[in-house]
Amino acid sequence: MMTADHRKQVPILILGGTGEARQLAQQLDTWPALAVTLSLAGRTAQPQLPQGGRLHVRTGGFGGVEGLSDHLRRHGVRVLIDATHPFAARMSAHAILAARLADVPLLAIDRPAWPRESGDRWIEVPDMAGAAAALGEAPQTVFLAIGRQEVAPFRRAPQHRYIVRSIEPVAQDALPPGATAVLARGPFAEAEERRLFETHGVTVIVAKNSGGAATYGKIAAARGLDLPVVMVQRPSVDAAGHAPDMTVPDADAALPALRVLLPHMSAPDDRGE
Repeated sequence: MMTADHRKQVPILILGGTGEARQLAQQLDTWPALAVTLSLAGRTAQPQLPQGGRLHVRTGGFGGVEGLSDHLRRHGVRVLIDATHPFAARMSAHAILAARLADVPLLAIDRPAWPRESGDRWIEVPDMAGAAAALGEAPQTVFLAIGRQEVAPFRRAPQHRYIVRSIEPVAQDALPPGATAVLARGPFAEAEERRLFETHGVTVIVAKNSGGAATYGKIAAARGLDLPVVMVQRPSVDAAGHAPDMTVPDADAALPALRVLLPHMSAPDDRGE
């Protein structure tokens, strides 16, 4: 039996970059029997980090499937948790394949996508190239809420005026001509988004169907203003037909799932602490 009383911590690796990852890492950091590592891709220079006294944070890639599986084996990781962004399909596929190679159970947090509601004017497209094409030929004022990595395709539609929001600046050679950059970090409330759209005269929004509450404000605001949303659908995860051992919708659901994967592990509250 593996408990805190044995003074041997159980290594857990969380592939992060999302609010769910931060929340889960902070919760698991209170489990004395666990040694939790939160891994970040390093795309954001100043990422939001969980508060935790024992938590270890690593930054950077692993070197593909083989590199990740080797890391799991070398560090004796007992459970791999994929809490990456819903659009990080390549990393999720690598996690599935690496966990199989290393014979490590994989728990995935799959945030539910936003459903279309009454009043939504969605134009659903498969990718950013499709989103740029869906804007049409007539000039519009476009709000891009897609992160800084995927703005370049919109340079092919320079007739539009773009408002580009990102946490960190978009590379100048990726921005469409004359774009207005807005640097901000969510969450964003509906009223705040509505004011932003009205101030800039936005006529259409481009968004990823990321799900979750933190960035839903723009979808609700678009509905309230009767604005169309070009909604980019989630990419599929190509992992050669394999899947995670367990999949849950959020960080809270990950806690009981982890107890299933580590049946002899006890959380602080299980011991009355």
